[in-house]
Amino acid sequence: MPKKFLTVNDVARLLGVSPLTVRNWDAKGKLVAYRNPVNNYRIYKTEDVEGLLKQIEESKGLARVAVAPEPALQPTLVLEPEPAPQLPRKLEITVEE
Repeated sequence: MPKKFLTVNDVARLLGVSPLTVRNWDAKGKLVAYRNPVNNYRIYKTEDVEGLLKQIEESKGLARVAVAPEPALQPTLVLEPEPAPQLPRKLEITVEE
């Protein structure tokens, strides 16, 4: 029988986020927390977490569509480097006597 309620750590593991992120979602109202009557810890309904997971997966799909890659640009003109002009070298020889 599946669990009806999940702890902060359970939710974090299931969604692949940190426990702090789960608590932030709770504070922002993205996920409703209930309190364990014994220890007053946050607990979350399994169906609420599954709903949030579905929203996350759908938003990832939309993000992939919105950021569809554009075809790679092809160069139209390629410049070949020209050799630098050579300066004549002056050779100086000194003879010591």
